[in-house]
Amino acid sequence: MKTDERRVIRLSEYAPYPFRVDSLDLVFDLDPAKTRVHSTLALTRSGHADDLVLDGDDLTLVSVSLDGKELPADRYSTDGGSLTVRDVPDRLTLEVVTEIAPADNTKLEGLYVSDGMFCTQCEAEGFRRITYFPDRPDVMTRYKVTLRADKAAYPVLLSNGNRVDQGKLKDGRHYAVWEDPFNKPSYLFALVAGDLERVHDTFRTRSGRDIELNIWVEHGNGPRCAFAMQSLKKAMTWDEEVYGLEYDLDLFNVVAVSAFNMGAMENKSLNIFNAKAILADPDTATDAEYEYIEAVVAHEYFHNWTGNRITCRDWFQLSLKEGLTVFRDQQFSADMRSAPVERINQVRTLRARQFPEDGGPLAHPVRPDSYIEINNFYTATVYDKGAEVIRMMHRLLGADGYRKGIDLYVARHDGTAATCDDFVAAMQDANRRDLLQFKRWYSQAGTPQVEVSDHFADGVYSLTIRQHTDPTPGQPDKQPLHMPFEIGLLGRDGASLPVRLEGEVAYTDSRVLELREAEHTFRFVGLPEKPVPSLNRGFTAPIRLKTAHSAADRALLMAHDPDTFARWEAGQQYATDLLLAAVAARADGSNSAPDTAEFVAALGQCAADDSLDPAFRAQVLALPSEDYLAEQMAVIDVEGIHAAREALRRDIAAAHGDLFRSLRDTHRAAAGPFAPTAEGAGHRALANAALAYLGLDPANADLAAEQYRTADNMTDAMAALRVLNDLEVPQRVATLEHFHDRFKDDPLVLDKWFSLQALSQRPDVLDRLRELLAHPAFSMRNPNRVRALIGAFANSNPIGFHAADGRGYAFLVDRVLELNTLNPLIGARLLQPMGRWRRMDDTRKALMKQELDRVLAAPDLARDIYEIASKARAE
Repeated sequence: MKTDERRVIRLSEYAPYPFRVDSLDLVFDLDPAKTRVHSTLALTRSGHADDLVLDGDDLTLVSVSLDGKELPADRYSTDGGSLTVRDVPDRLTLEVVTEIAPADNTKLEGLYVSDGMFCTQCEAEGFRRITYFPDRPDVMTRYKVTLRADKAAYPVLLSNGNRVDQGKLKDGRHYAVWEDPFNKPSYLFALVAGDLERVHDTFRTRSGRDIELNIWVEHGNGPRCAFAMQSLKKAMTWDEEVYGLEYDLDLFNVVAVSAFNMGAMENKSLNIFNAKAILADPDTATDAEYEYIEAVVAHEYFHNWTGNRITCRDWFQLSLKEGLTVFRDQQFSADMRSAPVERINQVRTLRARQFPEDGGPLAHPVRPDSYIEINNFYTATVYDKGAEVIRMMHRLLGADGYRKGIDLYVARHDGTAATCDDFVAAMQDANRRDLLQFKRWYSQAGTPQVEVSDHFADGVYSLTIRQHTDPTPGQPDKQPLHMPFEIGLLGRDGASLPVRLEGEVAYTDSRVLELREAEHTFRFVGLPEKPVPSLNRGFTAPIRLKTAHSAADRALLMAHDPDTFARWEAGQQYATDLLLAAVAARADGSNSAPDTAEFVAALGQCAADDSLDPAFRAQVLALPSEDYLAEQMAVIDVEGIHAAREALRRDIAAAHGDLFRSLRDTHRAAAGPFAPTAEGAGHRALANAALAYLGLDPANADLAAEQYRTADNMTDAMAALRVLNDLEVPQRVATLEHFHDRFKDDPLVLDKWFSLQALSQRPDVLDRLRELLAHPAFSMRNPNRVRALIGAFANSNPIGFHAADGRGYAFLVDRVLELNTLNPLIGARLLQPMGRWRRMDDTRKALMKQELDRVLAAPDLARDIYEIASKARAE
């Protein structure tokens, strides 16, 4: 690709499209090798433009007609990325006929074939790979779609909206006509054609309408859809009860696809899902996968209002729909399961994915200022940090105030393409609150760092809170942010102390402070002793927090803090302090490694406390990840982190062997026969956390092998496999082979087998990965398989990926370059871990830069990959 083709798109340059599309009529003659698309657009000029410019990509243009007359070649032109029709009238009907080759579409954007089925993925800019059109989210119109195909091969023909006609054609073909009564942007267009099994149900709305619900899957997979269907009905009920939002059509279709770049897509009334986000039964899906399915089904359904009925004006506003809808699905999951454990999982994800993004070369605001390829901005910042921004508004305004803001937002913007500013304005106006400073969360990149110091004298406890944000690419200067910050106070006996700010009368159990300045001092009065502060309870603000807590303070908070998240966080920070001290001691060769006995004892006390939720106790037993520890270091010590963490795990295992055997046996029994419930999942989580510690001793390999043989569910089987996967024992090979042979014909389960080996801590992991590339079931054309093997290795196996000889980096870049022509969207996402080179030691730094240079030197580099590589490589 030439440099001038890598045009930077800027938010500041936004301008409305100069034509209104009054209607769109699409006719598809579906054929895997050559599909013909006949598009009829009714347009009206709404701005200043002499020419009509439509987006297109990889299309064969057959003909162009204006108001019923075919245009001569001198009236239009194409340049590979657009169709320009010159000197058009103010009102016109444009007919465009194009041809595409869905079977050859390995990018899986636009219309493609997956396992013999036609399907689409149009977000963000895939519709232009189907036909010429103003492919931008602020151009909304009503669609009429006619699908024609061979009836024997494709008996099911689906599109958005309502089916208004169907019938037979000559030569064994048939047709179906679909009309969507709601205006929508092109990215929400969808079609599916194939031989599919239908799972059917109904839902009655609060107003008494009956909605037809269908999940369409490959034949034989129908029984694995029951949980997804129940999740959909729960989500529909929840959205009515919590948000007052009712489904607006009489039909809702979901299709599961085996080859899909995303997790799922919210196309209006025709959601298309990656099969892994739909299919589940006890033999093939883990508790985590059941929870994932429940959340993703809800997320895509919730988009019907926050994304579809109100869409985003431009792609810079992506978090308007995604951040808001992630927050909504998080609320839903919290109501369906354990709210504290869900919050812990959300923070783990944020720290694992978004904090590194905010602290690296790919840092960008929740609402970016510019991009080269929009696919690269489907990021943890836009989704997860965007959800945290909504959560902070919810905390500042309260549940009632937040709901008032949502109601006003929907009333103002239903049926339109809106902006993040529009959303904040609705929240502000509904509550008469000034949120101007708060909007910096949308425009300012980076994770705020908050430092807390304290002082106590004469019954007055002072907390001084300072905030700052480090420079990020393109933003050297940062301004203070407006954020909620919840605190509580504990006495030395572990009891909660009353909280009263100086100048106030009422005492409370906790208090949400509002931080606005670079430094605040808050004075709490009427205290009998210096308290231990419990800070940022519930993770009210997405920050890095530095405190003066001692080890004794953290142990007290672990044991007594009434806020479950803060209790877990105390343990995580206690462990982090010990682990980083151990890494430093190892690096300087001293004998000053920290004493872990008190922490190990405190951890055991939490794990043994039967008054606590088993799911929470399982979270307590999980130490901070190697990646999280790496984020706390100026220069990452890969081997030191791994060694310190493994040593602490072994200390814990040695101290609590009897406890772990008891927990494993007791909670495995308490879980009972498998059912995908939060209660059962909690028992299995604690039992398997105990097994993981027991499995550090090779002498317990038989225990893991026995669990694998007798497991009645995939959760317990995978827990046993993870233990064996890192051991040099005969049971390892035999069990992995058994798993492969049992599930070799189930692609979703086989992905687990690939991932297990990619995550192995064994020194031969890279050699094994290269062998697996040649496995008959591996294909670089299947995104799930690529993510399962290559993505798991690069993102979740730091000791393997960051091998000192650089072979892990070379392995990844080889695959990225292979994907450059096959599926650059997936290639770009795989490349992101290479952006951490600045914080590696000199040897690894040079090796990573060398590999990034190899990417940038590749001919015909796709925009997706070029943007990530160039930003990652920048000095």
